[in-house]
Amino acid sequence: MELYLDLRSQPCRSVFMFAKLNAIPFDFKLVDLAKGEQYGEEFGKISPVRKVPVMKDGDFVLTESVAILQYLAEKHASRLPDHWYPADLRQRARVNEYLSWQQMNLRAHGSKVFLLKSKVCVFVEELSQTVDVLDKYFLGEKLFLCGASISLADLVAVAEIMQPVSSGVDVFSGRPKLSAWCERVKKEVGVALFDEANAAIMTSGGVPQSLREAGLPQIFKDKFKKTFL
Repeated sequence: MELYLDLRSQPCRSVFMFAKLNAIPFDFKLVDLAKGEQYGEEFGKISPVRKVPVMKDGDFVLTESVAILQYLAEKHASRLPDHWYPADLRQRARVNEYLSWQQMNLRAHGSKVFLLKSKVCVFVEELSQTVDVLDKYFLGEKLFLCGASISLADLVAVAEIMQPVSSGVDVFSGRPKLSAWCERVKKEVGVALFDEANAAIMTSGGVPQSLREAGLPQIFKDKFKKTFL
């Protein structure tokens, strides 16, 4: 199996951590987004949508991170702990609920803050509201997002939440339960693997060089801190 990844991408990190943590063998195929390799001819033959992650299992190709995670969890269900993607109907529905919500909420709002200088304040306010939903509804008083054990939902969420963290912004300020949750996820994943998955964003500030040169990260931090701190 081949996984086409760039670990600066949140969805790529969740797929990478899940596969590595569960000893699912794969060949890591780097697609450097900063160099535009997703637009290359060879990658286009594999993925016409030109986005990562992409999984190629024999002649079977998947191009969406959630679909990839669900595929891997179900393919290896006989040997993987059930908590990742529970067989129980209602428990699995909770995982699916979060996976459905996050794409148009935490992921969408978390990505917007890097786009337009004139709209940063609006986008940060939207993100703050979204993080509140993550904290108060999905996590609540539980240890993990969907119950007492880690699941696919937690991997997807922590990959998203680390993006603003990598820019030096403390999204956990005033949210002690969310902070404790992140530490639990890190412990479950393993510090070494967690750090490996996030190394690329922690050293690059989580944003492309072109945006760093434009001065957006400082604007992002200032606006973000006014909302969160």
